[in-house]
Amino acid sequence: MARFEMELPNDLIKTFDKLNEETEKMIGEMTQAGAQVVLEEIKANVPASFRDSDIMKCLHITKVYKTPSDGGINTKIAFYGYFINKRGVKTPAELVCNVMEYGRSDGKVKKHPFVRKSFNKKKIKSALEKTQDKYLDMLYGGN
Repeated sequence: MARFEMELPNDLIKTFDKLNEETEKMIGEMTQAGAQVVLEEIKANVPASFRDSDIMKCLHITKVYKTPSDGGINTKIAFYGYFINKRGVKTPAELVCNVMEYGRSDGKVKKHPFVRKSFNKKKIKSALEKTQDKYLDMLYGGN
């Protein structure tokens, strides 16, 4: 019976080890880069009534986190907390944005989607690939 043995070059093994060590960090930075693109788009698409209000102080990007259920690496962009509206009332930012995004069933507030249309797939993909390329250049070029 024929037998074949082959050893991988040490440089290739080291590159795979580095890639294995850096993968989570790379994916975390990729999600941050994509989230930053979406954040800028949300700021550009936000209704004019929101631009000068305190609600924009409630728009945040979370830290990179890992979901315990599936091990996914994520970053969220959302309106968190409360703000003081024009009438001086403390109001939940999530509620106001949800009403603006989807409208009200009684028709008093028409829908003005600004979050959904802020997800430009081409721009997000470009940001993700740029971050990935930076890491891959660092890994492969660093040998």
